[in-house]
Amino acid sequence: MSYELDFEQELAVAAQNILELQRECNDDKSLSQLDDAIHDLQRRTKEIYSHLTAWQTVQVARHKDRPYAADYLALMCDDFLELHGDRAFGDDHAILAGFGTLAGRTMMFICQQKGRDTKEKQYHNFGMPHPEGYRKAYRLMSTAEKFKIPLVCLIDTPGAFPGLEDEEHGQSVAIASNLYLMSQLRIPIISVVIGEGGSGGALALSVADRLLMLEYSVYTVAAPEAAASILWRDKSYAPEAADAMQISARELLKTQLIDELVSEPVGGAHRNHGLAAGYLKEALLRHFDDLKKLSLDELLEGRYRKYRNFGPFIQVEEAEVCV
Repeated sequence: MSYELDFEQELAVAAQNILELQRECNDDKSLSQLDDAIHDLQRRTKEIYSHLTAWQTVQVARHKDRPYAADYLALMCDDFLELHGDRAFGDDHAILAGFGTLAGRTMMFICQQKGRDTKEKQYHNFGMPHPEGYRKAYRLMSTAEKFKIPLVCLIDTPGAFPGLEDEEHGQSVAIASNLYLMSQLRIPIISVVIGEGGSGGALALSVADRLLMLEYSVYTVAAPEAAASILWRDKSYAPEAADAMQISARELLKTQLIDELVSEPVGGAHRNHGLAAGYLKEALLRHFDDLKKLSLDELLEGRYRKYRNFGPFIQVEEAEVCV
């Protein structure tokens, strides 16, 4: 188990100590020391991860071993049939979509997929969809509505691809079309930010009856590096930008922009993919059970009210000025 993030260095020392104790373990005393060291590592990991800054959460959300959409589909679904193409231009591999069976229920999954190694990253365009990817999502959302199948969107992208050709092919129109369609789809929708939820590229799959976030994920109008470049002309201020924007899942839950924080294993989802998938599966089934109790009119009205109520503010009376 690797501890590569800068704030995990003390955990790396503790993990190395455990390895040494395991090699030397040959009596009851050493077994007791090993047990104490393991519990100490778990305690320290839990303590550190319960007080992460927004920038540290960004680092965890981008961790190279974090489970991606394909990992969750493999671990949660009994089966999955991938569907391809936008029927207009091509097939975008940054969008992984199709029918899946979750605890015996057929659902439409539309996911943003990053790659694990260099070849996969290039194949999936680092999780940054092209216009044809959003048009594929639009097509399959409409298909889900036609067959009255619930929709699940798994969000994990730094943003839509900003290339010139993508703009020429209608990137902004493709995203806007998805926003309009999702606002009026006559089926239950749950969207989950599983890693990075960046800019309009994430928003295009986020208009839902329930918006969930994994505990160490982020959801932001712009990457901290981009915000730092705009505000301070220097990417090195990314940690300050992350803190100022309040983009971590815990902060967004406090501002009521998301509906639930889905727990992750101690030390993040990258420590235990199976357990992370189990937590997510339980949350999806629970929320779909709640949505199933609503009539169609109640579902659409609730979705409308959800987004109309964003951005609450407190009006403060003007203080008396003493002259």
